[in-house]
Amino acid sequence: MNWPGKIAQQLIQSLFSKPATLDYPAQRSGMPEGFRGRLKFIPKNCVGCKLCMRDCPSNAIEIIKVGDKRYEAHINLAKCIYCGQCVDSCFKKALEITGEFELAALKPDQLKIIFDAEPENGPQK
Repeated sequence: MNWPGKIAQQLIQSLFSKPATLDYPAQRSGMPEGFRGRLKFIPKNCVGCKLCMRDCPSNAIEIIKVGDKRYEAHINLAKCIYCGQCVDSCFKKALEITGEFELAALKPDQLKIIFDAEPENGPQK
């Protein structure tokens, strides 16, 4: 049991100490290095090996061939467990992990992202 004197001492200390929390979202903090957030697909690097699909433990990735050496990725962020296994298994570095963590959506369909393949003529400038 805390005595009234100890409680008063703790109250005075907490009045003059800085808070341990941030005033989010007005004040934002950076994510630590190595944080695994939203996935990013780089279509020009993809060769269609589908190793990322096979290694994904939650079956959140689907690679679809849309043309000659052109692939697009369908990623379901509602299924993704953000383990980074797909990024580690992609030897062409077609998948990256970003630091984006604000992924809330009102409808589950909004968490299904389609990364379109590059146009046949190459990237548009």
